Formats: sequence, C-alpha cells, structure tokens
Amino acid sequence: MNAFPWGLATGVGSMPGGDPREAAKTVTGSFEDFPHLPELPARGPGADMIGRTIGLLVEMYAHVEPSGWRISDRPGGDTRRARSWLGEDLDALEEFTQGYEGPLKVQAVGPWTLAAALELRGGEAALRDPGAVRDLAGSLAEGLRSHLAEVRRRVPGARVVLQLDEPSLTAVLRGEIRTASGYRTYRAVDRQVVESTLRDVIGVSEEPVTVHSCAPDVPFALLRRVGVGGVSFDFGLLTERDEEQIGEAVEGGTQLFAGVVPSTDAPLSDPAGSVMGVRTLWRRLGLNPGILTESVVITPSCGLAGASPAYARAALTHCVRAARSLADNPE
Repeated sequence: MNAFPWGLATGVGSMPGGDPREAAKTVTGSFEDFPHLPELPARGPGADMIGRTIGLLVEMYAHVEPSGWRISDRPGGDTRRARSWLGEDLDALEEFTQGYEGPLKVQAVGPWTLAAALELRGGEAALRDPGAVRDLAGSLAEGLRSHLAEVRRRVPGARVVLQLDEPSLTAVLRGEIRTASGYRTYRAVDRQVVESTLRDVIGVSEEPVTVHSCAPDVPFALLRRVGVGGVSFDFGLLTERDEEQIGEAVEGGTQLFAGVVPSTDAPLSDPAGSVMGVRTLWRRLGLNPGILTESVVITPSCGLAGASPAYARAALTHCVRAARSLADNPE
C-alpha cells in the first residue's frame, strides 16, 4: 500500500512575504485536503530554511556570520529569533486549521544539507567532522520529535507528515561541497553512512517521511532503501537515468511529489497540460495507470519564496486543479 494514498496536491514549503497569518490563510485555503506549514524566509536570518531548522535543535545553537550559520556555545539572539518566528507560524497554522482532520505537512532541513551548511567554530562545515555530523543528526532527531509532537498537539486531528529538505544530498555523496576557502571540496561521504544517518532521523516520525530536493540527480534508489514514504522533486530536471529509479520506487510503494508548476512567476498552462509529462512518463515506464493518482502528489517545482504573492496564490490553485485533472483522467 502506498504511503500517501490520497493523490492530491500540496506545497513545498516557502512562501513570499512576511505575514504568517496571510501565508497560513493562503495555504490552508488552497490546499483544503493537504495543507503545509508555510515558511517565510523574506523575514531574514532565522526564517531561512537553515536558520529555522537550527531553531529546532536540542542543546545545539548557532549564530549568523557573514558566511552563514555557525555553531555557538549558547543560544543567542539569532537562535531565539528563529524559535520565535516558528512559534508565530505555528500560531497562525493552528488558527486556520481548527477542526481539520487529514494530512498536514511540516518541513525541516535534513541532516546532510544541514551538515553542509552549518559551520564549525573554525569556519569549516560540520560535514568535515564525522563526530560533529553525528551530534548534529542526534540533536536534529530530538528536535524533530518534539516539533512533531507540538504540531500534533496544536492540530489534534491532523496526520502530521514530515518533509526533510535535502538539496545538498547528491553533492555530499559526490564530494562536491566546497570548503571554506572555496579551492577544495570535502571528500565524499560513504553511502552507508549517509543512509544510516538518514534512517535514524527518519525514524523519529510516526508517519512516512518525504525527502525533498530541487537539485538535479535526486538519489531515488538510496532514498527508497532508507525507507522514505515519498520523494519530492522538480519534475523538469528528470533524466533518463532517473526514470528507471522512479519506476522501481513507484513499484515499491514510494510516493512521488512531482513538482510540475513553476516556482517563480511564469505563464501557467492549462492544468491538464501541467501533468501531461507525468502521464507520458507513466506510459513510458509501463506503470499501472490505476495507481497513478495514488502514487503522485502535485506540487510547485520548488519553494515559492521568490515568487510574487499573486503568483504564489495562483500557483497553489493551479497545483490543485492539475491534481484534479490527473485524477479525472489518469490515462
């Protein structure tokens, strides 16, 4: 049985602007059957995806340097601001989900993208130090466990789905993350270590976890091995090599969160046209058309932080209409 059998539409995470009530109202009004907790990075450091996740960590802290987020000995203003903004976002979500029952998605940065972005005290990425990565992953897991419990408390009828954002995962596996100097790269992390760490973090959720990446060459096979319930990706970046892995993932019950709607202002085709590529891929892979709507959730190609507010609203509505088109005519 598929992890997410509703076959609907949802967002990736980020939205434009800085008003949490307006964002929550837009998301819950657009995605009546699968809303998500909006992220508003335009507010500044602490509302960005890295800072937001740092605010979730347990007994680990960081502050903002010109080069990015760096580990601190104690919680400072940057950490407190990240936690405060998350609290405001949760307040707004709770307000607009009164009585809601169904799937509700929340997002956080995964352990490998976090390790590639968070600097140690000397300025190098945590990725450089296996011990630091283990500590970071453990802190993240504990923080996510508490966060998921808090969301369930605020929206007691919801089935809370965790999305881990891992846009740097492929670069970590290939040894393509640059050092602080920019002249070298950190060595590739052993695939078994990557899988084990992901498996540990994914294990904190009571529901199947989705991993999201807008980057090319998403490692579908690896993610399927670690037990994710869904993979969220930019459909326009797929290659022939990806397609074989996707076919195996779908047959194994993995949900596809297909990003088919542009994430920045662009003309929107008719909803049927937006999902034409999904139907074509299904036929080319010889997959059962009867499981198409159970296996695919329609999303924007990435977060909408760079879009205008008007376009963001239109894109969310378009995702819902495209998903409906797919359900009405799966073949």
